[in-house]
Amino acid sequence: MTEDVPVRDAATVVLLRDGSDGIEAWMLTRVAGMAFAAGMSVFPGGRVDDADTHLPIAGGDLARLAQRFDCDLATARGLVGAAVRETFEETGVLLSVPFADLSGARADVELGRVAFGDLLAANELSVDASALRPWSRWVTPKGETRRYDTRFFVGALPDSAVAQDVTSESSEASWIGIGAALEQAQRGERRLLPPTLVTLASLLTFGSVAEALASSDERDLAPVRPQIRVEGDTVSVELPDGTVLPFPSR
Repeated sequence: MTEDVPVRDAATVVLLRDGSDGIEAWMLTRVAGMAFAAGMSVFPGGRVDDADTHLPIAGGDLARLAQRFDCDLATARGLVGAAVRETFEETGVLLSVPFADLSGARADVELGRVAFGDLLAANELSVDASALRPWSRWVTPKGETRRYDTRFFVGALPDSAVAQDVTSESSEASWIGIGAALEQAQRGERRLLPPTLVTLASLLTFGSVAEALASSDERDLAPVRPQIRVEGDTVSVELPDGTVLPFPSR
């Protein structure tokens, strides 16, 4: 634990598809050397960069999104931009209008050789805000070395898109059924941070991706502010409703 640090805006995308046994999510296991969430299974996502606020955006209702996430319009733009950029960097899937497969340029964007905004402009594309639905909001507890105000979105894999295990930030990535991921976590085979665990559990009841996306308007987007509890050698996280979840050792 450490002294309190500034909270930065971040966006996470739960990329979904319909599988033979129900909804599947794209999950990555972050490499051991990462400064944040090393070794954890996560969804694509990351912090908002200044350039994300200036990306061309089409579709969606940014004013409504800003209202629901209790932020200004510029922040809402940045969140959507970061969500789409991070998804592209970490999966090769581009949520754009019109749809385009630019996965061959993914590594150049991830490594900073090409700006994401320049890539969009060169191909006359815009970020597809309508492809993302707001799902939840989590704020990293005080005491962590890095803190984020992370807005979670859900989105469907475009019909002609293929998610790829390519990013340098993960040791492996793949589609996995929602229930299977939770079962693996219960057996200790998959390490999940509390927001990831709760997000997966929240999707269990839906029979299809379309059903999950349609429920977004009913989601409570009030920020979840967990508290870290330390009892001897045991570290856990207490949610606002009193639920206590184990905090994976690092």
